[in-house]
Amino acid sequence: MPKTVADLMIERLIDWGVDTIFGLPGDGINGIFEALRTHKDKIRFIQVRHEEAAAFAACGYAKYTGRLGVCLATSGPGGIHLLNGLYDAKCDGQPVLAITGHTFHDLIGMHYQQDVDLDKLFIDVAAFNQRVMGPAHVVNVVDEAIKTSLAYRTVSHITIPKDIQDWTSSKEDRSSANVPMHSSGVYAESHPVPPRAALESAAQLINKGSRVAVLAGRGCLNAREEILELAKTVAGPIVKPLLGKAVVPDRNPYTTGGIGLLGTSPSQDALRECDTLIVAGSSFPYMEFYPKPGKAKTVQIDISATRIGLRHQADIGLVGDCGAVLRALLPLLKRKKDQDFLKKSQKRMASWNKLMEERGTRPDMPMKPQVVVHQLNKLLTDDAIVSSDSGTIATWSARYIEMRGSMQFSLSGTLATMANGLPYSIGAAVAYPDRQVVCIVGDGGLTMLMGEIATLVKYNLNVKVIVIKNNVLGMIKWEQIAQEGNPQFGVQLQNPSILPASR
Repeated sequence: MPKTVADLMIERLIDWGVDTIFGLPGDGINGIFEALRTHKDKIRFIQVRHEEAAAFAACGYAKYTGRLGVCLATSGPGGIHLLNGLYDAKCDGQPVLAITGHTFHDLIGMHYQQDVDLDKLFIDVAAFNQRVMGPAHVVNVVDEAIKTSLAYRTVSHITIPKDIQDWTSSKEDRSSANVPMHSSGVYAESHPVPPRAALESAAQLINKGSRVAVLAGRGCLNAREEILELAKTVAGPIVKPLLGKAVVPDRNPYTTGGIGLLGTSPSQDALRECDTLIVAGSSFPYMEFYPKPGKAKTVQIDISATRIGLRHQADIGLVGDCGAVLRALLPLLKRKKDQDFLKKSQKRMASWNKLMEERGTRPDMPMKPQVVVHQLNKLLTDDAIVSSDSGTIATWSARYIEMRGSMQFSLSGTLATMANGLPYSIGAAVAYPDRQVVCIVGDGGLTMLMGEIATLVKYNLNVKVIVIKNNVLGMIKWEQIAQEGNPQFGVQLQNPSILPASR
């Protein structure tokens, strides 16, 4: 029996190792859904209640597994709904493939039902963005989309007109230039290391420093041993941007925790006082928290050359995977005997932890949100996955959740969108059904995509949802009052009441 374009696409995804797709059905993707039905023994479909949640779940899946996340939506409004979650993936550098339907191929641009030009709509969010033109085209497109997402850690988009999904390979009209089976479903990972001269220059700069600080971001999540060895060698504190919260455990003596508005005072002190800064795998966006220009010599390590010097003046840039670069750099560094800068940071951190303990155990009523999140630590396993929403919730998660063991943590970093927390947890629970998954969300973020509670129930997903209910968009209220000097306006929430069942 001849295979349809949809069959060919799903089978190619399976060849690439894709085993999960998050999405919502629609008439613009009925052909794809039939292919999913007939291949359900090899690939699973997770039905969400809103396409935005599908994109968030795919992003969370990518963040927690390091694999490609895949989401699926129908033509027109379905594709539009994906965009916020896809921008979250793009901004945080996660490999996500979005697949959408389209209207009939010969009615595109004719104002037909759900005729939205998704090729143009996705042009900014997707590094690879193509419309499938037939059975001889689909495998080539899938291969290139996946390789682009994995290589550049970003979003790719494929759209397939409704009728083309059902075209069969028996009617294939292949061009003479399109040699059959020329496209390869192979991705070659790259772990580049800078030239020896650059490594030696970086080592020389670091060796001269007397107060060295390490800013370790999400690019170091798989380089814990190397980052700890670096901190020991340079006798310097590890400062963690929020996406790098899980790089090292929060109680490790070499870290001063987070940085920025949601970070710690000892981290800010360390960056203000250091004379040498090593930025590894981070493009932490808030430039006002870095050392003042000219204050500290800086070595930056990043997988992307375009990120070198993006936020803070870099004296030397080392382009490559953080783990690989550090393994090449560490033998060139001299172990520092002077521990004063590190000890000062550790003393400050001890005081900070004491302050967090006091605030996390306050008996005030109504109960403070800090108390809830602080007490949650006692219930978390050493391999728990914690997802946070945005707003004041991110503050409590950043300061009071203590990473240990192989715990993982994430939230919407650069985009800082609300409503990501619950779908992230769906992605995590689908990927790791045997691990503890916890979502910390506010009443504002929860009610944006509250329908995803039904997704948890439908698939019996092991997710614990902690809701901090304060009847207000807390971060915006604070910004209006404290930053702008204005009265609060438009931030109060009218939450649904939970009434006792009538007898």
